[in-house]
Amino acid sequence: AQEIGLAEHLGQYGNEILSMVYAHCLDYESINQMPAWFERTDLNMMLKLEGLTEERLLNALDSLQTQDPEALQKNIFESVSKKYQLDDSGIVYDVTNTYLYGKKCSMGKKGKDKEGVRGRPLIQIGLAVTKEAGIPVFHKTFDGNIHDSKTFQDVISSFGRYRLKPGGLVIYDRGITSGRNLLDVKALEWDTLCGVAFNPKFEKIWREILTEGNLEQYANYVPLKDSVFYVMKRRYKIGGVWGELALCFNAQQKRKLKESRYREIQEAQELLDSGEAIKNGLEKYFDKQGCLIKSALTEAEEFDGCSCIFCTRRLPKEEMVRLYFDKDLVEKAFHSIKGIVNLQPIRHWLSNRVKAHVFICYLSYLLLSLLKYRLKKIKISPQAALREVETMYKVYLRDSKKGFTLSRVVTLTKKQERIFRAINKKLLKS
Repeated sequence: AQEIGLAEHLGQYGNEILSMVYAHCLDYESINQMPAWFERTDLNMMLKLEGLTEERLLNALDSLQTQDPEALQKNIFESVSKKYQLDDSGIVYDVTNTYLYGKKCSMGKKGKDKEGVRGRPLIQIGLAVTKEAGIPVFHKTFDGNIHDSKTFQDVISSFGRYRLKPGGLVIYDRGITSGRNLLDVKALEWDTLCGVAFNPKFEKIWREILTEGNLEQYANYVPLKDSVFYVMKRRYKIGGVWGELALCFNAQQKRKLKESRYREIQEAQELLDSGEAIKNGLEKYFDKQGCLIKSALTEAEEFDGCSCIFCTRRLPKEEMVRLYFDKDLVEKAFHSIKGIVNLQPIRHWLSNRVKAHVFICYLSYLLLSLLKYRLKKIKISPQAALREVETMYKVYLRDSKKGFTLSRVVTLTKKQERIFRAINKKLLKS
């Protein structure tokens, strides 16, 4: 945080905001519990925030929304990029939702969240991270009823402000893909690699390929870390933008989908036989007498394991498939923000404080991702490193009459020394 000047970027309440950011990285407490938690740590001495109150923390939250959030994120990313010499030639973008604890926030719209629970008031969060290191570039918070592709239209304007070099590649899921988004990215002199949702045109293409029966052969073989694809490419145009359409088949996924569907149908058959209701969506497989409709099952299985990806840049199919299907950087980021950083549930109900809370979690993830970047050479995760060093403690001696202070850190273990050496050797001297 010091190396990228985070407190200075955050303004008048920089240290108060950092105290909440650190709390989310370490051991988050709700704001009304934070002052007591804060007193048990060394942070009050490090940040010079003795006597921190709930009111000051809330004022700090409110101060975030008095600044231009895009300009603030841009300045922070520029500091990070300069310090870490980041490769900004690629960005992965995705959208997730999270739920609010109360029902009064105007941003919250009822819907189905990523965990499959319906009826919760939701907000949407768009997040962009660097393609190579997964360092967050920017985020934005939206009302819960904004479609994923619409969120991307909104954030495309941010690309120009971040001084990202022309010729980059932006990667995103099929739910975000649209002709408008492809054109807008092309106008910025960037290229797109994206998933494409099935439609009658793609079904016709796939039907021809599957009928010919020459897909699963060595010439189309593309192995990844945990799976194997068979891939065929062809020139294609979406929304007026030419590119390459990759038709990807995963036999392992086909088998899993088939077995999962069979299991659900078998359970539904047993429920129907006993006169009970079945899971929504399974009715299409049964006639009025409760007998299986085999043609419906055959139709559902037709394109199992098949998917399409589209790229406006000419890439070898191996690289195209690897970049798209191994793009779990942003998914891991959301998992970290929701879980480790304690994004949800959000207990604020004022829109500005909801956005500020998300921003605090975003900054926490930024610091964890930079910590991960430093620790990769010793192959330890940020969470494991923080757990390892949480047993450290520091002794302070203060002579209030003479203004003399002395502090000493208790002797470190070998593993703690390794961690600090990997982060910054200067830490061991201090």
